[in-house]
Amino acid sequence: MFSAVTELLSILDLEQIEHNIYRGRSPQVGWQRVFGGLVISQALVAAERTVEGRVPHSLHAYFILPGDPNVPIIYEVDRIRDGKSFATRRVVAIQHGRAIFSLAASFQVEEEGLDHALTMPEVTAPDDLPSESELRERFGAMMPENVRRWFDQERPIEMRPVDLKRYVGRDRPSEPVQYVWLRATGRLPDDAAIHRAVLAYLSDMTLLDTALIAHGKSIFQRSMQVASLDHALWFHRPFRADEWLLYAQDSPNTSGARGLTRGLIYTQDGRLVASVAQEGLIRQRS
Repeated sequence: MFSAVTELLSILDLEQIEHNIYRGRSPQVGWQRVFGGLVISQALVAAERTVEGRVPHSLHAYFILPGDPNVPIIYEVDRIRDGKSFATRRVVAIQHGRAIFSLAASFQVEEEGLDHALTMPEVTAPDDLPSESELRERFGAMMPENVRRWFDQERPIEMRPVDLKRYVGRDRPSEPVQYVWLRATGRLPDDAAIHRAVLAYLSDMTLLDTALIAHGKSIFQRSMQVASLDHALWFHRPFRADEWLLYAQDSPNTSGARGLTRGLIYTQDGRLVASVAQEGLIRQRS
């Protein structure tokens, strides 16, 4: 298993320090702030560890303050309700004595019901797209320096964008839609809770950047201040996060220095397994 995936699994294995209280840490890779997807996934892990006989179907989160990657994050779980079919949990992430993040999650007993889903868009299959190493070899000289450094880092999630122009050419305003294939870079354990946590982690990747496509901007540009404000995730069907998942994203609106983005996550055989919505700060630095 690749070291980045091993490290991610270790980070998601929270330490219980008291009843309903858990401690998480961040990877020491030089980040200036904690990656939002990491806090989402760790908070979900903390909530799941207080629930039995039910699986999460939705979570809603707010980013309150930037996280400090150099100190642990304390997760306090509030067991709001345990009903016959549903359970509700609230999680607050704390650093330096202050709340930096809050999450509400709902859990349900698995049951049968009506079933439908939007059809997966027709896009290039991941095996027909260049790998990240092939991207570096073929287009490294064309990539902006900060984009090339991002691709050079070892990460637990492999990404194959369907539209390569977004990463190897100049940004030009276009329809705010993008498709990205994602998967863990190594085999994961068979525990479904781990796959949900990894999907929660990757659900914060590339999403807010979709809003910038309409303006010919990129999250890699120093002139842009971009940060997640809130995040919502719904789980629909079983999946494996170490197999290819298509992240179909769009942005219906940007205004007031905020951008709204949405995503549908499909397995390679076309099953819709999750839906995502996020609003983020999009501010041009003076």
